[in-house]
Amino acid sequence: MADPPTLRERTRRAVRAEITETALRLFAENGFEATTVDQIAAASGISRRSFFHYFGNKEDLVLGDTEALGEAVRTALETRPPEEPAWPAIRAALLTLQSADLPAEPLAVARMCHDAPSLRARHLEKHLRWQSLLAPDIHRRLGLPPSATPDPRARAFVAAALACLDAAVDAWCESDGASDPLELFDNAVAALRA
Repeated sequence: MADPPTLRERTRRAVRAEITETALRLFAENGFEATTVDQIAAASGISRRSFFHYFGNKEDLVLGDTEALGEAVRTALETRPPEEPAWPAIRAALLTLQSADLPAEPLAVARMCHDAPSLRARHLEKHLRWQSLLAPDIHRRLGLPPSATPDPRARAFVAAALACLDAAVDAWCESDGASDPLELFDNAVAALRA
């Protein structure tokens, strides 16, 4: 059992949550691209320097900790049964994202990512990092010969799975949250595998 968070950590989380709430309100009022870090800091009652103590950039306010999310997906993938084929394994691992602690309501995050070019770019960077994280396990699941670096087929597999995830999220966003994102993902994967 993990130790409870310290007072300092609880305070840090509370300040991050307050800054995030303020930023999301400003994004809703002015748009993501039009809202500056200086505006977020001023509305939060902190300095620009303090903002960067809590967040690397304003994209992190929306996307959350993409490194931690990627590690969680990798851990979920690596803990799947070793004999499980690659598609069911990566699908199950990506399901961990449904319980991810996003800073905002998932549909609002999806809309912002869809509409803001800088968020789209950050999202693509995340995918490239996740390819490196997930490709080694997929390499093994594809039955490829052992190698110091993952075979391009393993990287392409992960890229395709992430593209299916993006297509599903975009379609879910376009349906205003009415469609089942898991069904949309499964349909996208089925189209690739046909």
